[in-house]
Amino acid sequence: MIEKWDKLNSTPQGQYAVFDVRKDRMQSPTTAEEHAFYVIEAPDWVNVIPVTPDGQVVCIRQYRPGTDRVTLEVPGGVVDAGDGGPAATAWRELREETGYGADRMIPLGAVAPNPAIQTNRCHTYLAQGAYRDGEQALDGAEEIDVTLIDLDAIPALITNGQITHALVVVAFYLFDQYRRFGEGRRDEETEKRR
Repeated sequence: MIEKWDKLNSTPQGQYAVFDVRKDRMQSPTTAEEHAFYVIEAPDWVNVIPVTPDGQVVCIRQYRPGTDRVTLEVPGGVVDAGDGGPAATAWRELREETGYGADRMIPLGAVAPNPAIQTNRCHTYLAQGAYRDGEQALDGAEEIDVTLIDLDAIPALITNGQITHALVVVAFYLFDQYRRFGEGRRDEETEKRR
């Protein structure tokens, strides 16, 4: 049976704008050998799948420096300490990146983006009844185009490589599971229009 390893010490390696890095010295409970691991301490993130009453997904296109490409995604971002939690961040990011509001924000689940090296989680929300509510409020480094895509077209966009962001693919998987099995559930975190 696999057991949790013991952390012997932890040493900060660097602090950056969106994450910190630390080096953890860990000991295997099986072999007693010591190993060093580098860990990225990052805040939680959110992804929002905004769906209009007529079945359009409010998607965004933006440049991503990591892949040096313009990507097709859903709105999302970092959970800021002052937000009051992931649901509040979902409302904020939806409005800032798209200029849209919604009737309800429904939590669909959360995943660990890369548990081998990252500490954070990515929360996915369905923004049900999405509607245009004003202009975008982008921050200084954001350049985002908003595009409406028919919900039925999303699987093909994933399959043919037009949607490549792994966490966006996961978000649509969680949404598919919700549509198949969970639409009737009552969720305490569901929030009405803001």
